Amino acid sequence: MANTASAKKRNRQNIKNRARNRWRLTTMRTAIKDLQEKILHGSNDETDTALRETCAIIDKSAQKGVIHKNAAARTKSRLSQRVKAKKAGA
Repeated sequence: MANTASAKKRNRQNIKNRARNRWRLTTMRTAIKDLQEKILHGSNDETDTALRETCAIIDKSAQKGVIHKNAAARTKSRLSQRVKAKKAGA
C-alpha cells in the first residue's frame, strides 16, 4: 500500500493509464477483426477504406506505446497482404 502522497498519486495515474491503454488495445483489435470480415465479405472499396482506418488506429497504438512499433508494422504488413490478395483474386 502506498504511504506517501506521491506514491498515492502515482497509483491513481497508473489506474487511469491502464484503463486508457486497455481501451486503445480493444479498439485496435476490433478494427482488425472488422477489416478481416470486410476482406472476406466486403467490396474492394470498403476493404481499402477499412485498411486505411485500421492502419491509422494501429499506428496510434504504437505511438502511444500500447504495442511495439515492430508489432504494428508486422500487423499492418500482413493485413495489407491479405487486401492485395483479395484484389488479385477478385
